[in-house]
Amino acid sequence: MSDNNSVFSLQGKRGLIIGLANEHSIAYGCARVAQKMGAQLMVSCVNQKAEPFVQPLADQLHAPLVICDVEQEGSLEALVGQAVAHFGQLDFVIHSIAWAPLIDLHGRVIDSSSSGFLRSMNVSCHSFAQIAKLCEPHLSSDGSLITMSYLGAEEAVAHYGLMGPVKAALESLVRYLATELGEKGVRVHAISPGPMPTRAASGLLDFDALMEKAILRSPLKRLVTLDEVGQLAAFLISNASSGMTGQTLYVDGGYHIVN
Repeated sequence: MSDNNSVFSLQGKRGLIIGLANEHSIAYGCARVAQKMGAQLMVSCVNQKAEPFVQPLADQLHAPLVICDVEQEGSLEALVGQAVAHFGQLDFVIHSIAWAPLIDLHGRVIDSSSSGFLRSMNVSCHSFAQIAKLCEPHLSSDGSLITMSYLGAEEAVAHYGLMGPVKAALESLVRYLATELGEKGVRVHAISPGPMPTRAASGLLDFDALMEKAILRSPLKRLVTLDEVGQLAAFLISNASSGMTGQTLYVDGGYHIVN
């Protein structure tokens, strides 16, 4: 049996973290914790506009930065190709991207456009299936795939709108990928953080009210931090979680248990 220190170490683990936007992004919180625990990283941002905000973070992480817009044909293939060329093999991938057109996000789900719904599903959900397929031949036998969800996948959360059905599909995808990749030893999970002041969340209507409600009603009476999300991701990457797969794990101060 491993000692208590080594089981939580990420020393020697090599991973790809997709979706850095700035120092407030969940992807950066995960990257920061993983790097501190010994992991070697490659990170991505969506476009050249984001690059000036992300490059200093990548430098702090000692991680190569790659631009990857999942809506651009061949972009994911290029990202995985660079990661494999750099590392040889991957031990984990963290997928932390979500997007919907504001006109569809701010309206009723019943009024959402077909094009907006499909683009939201492609960026926020199907891209996780794509990255899993591309990485499958290059994942170690104890590899981990992690994506980010939210309580709105399970409950109808006010103003979460179109992203609710999209995240519900993502959580279902996690279970199917876990079933399909389990025989290879690859584990798949979704992390469901509570509301946090990230760039992506700022697109939601009345998001400040959602955060205030989380503070008021959650058992811990506060919002969670980026480091707390990153620590859960690190646990799922580590050998300590070797017997787990296919789950959505909450890190929300207990808010999801409160009616």
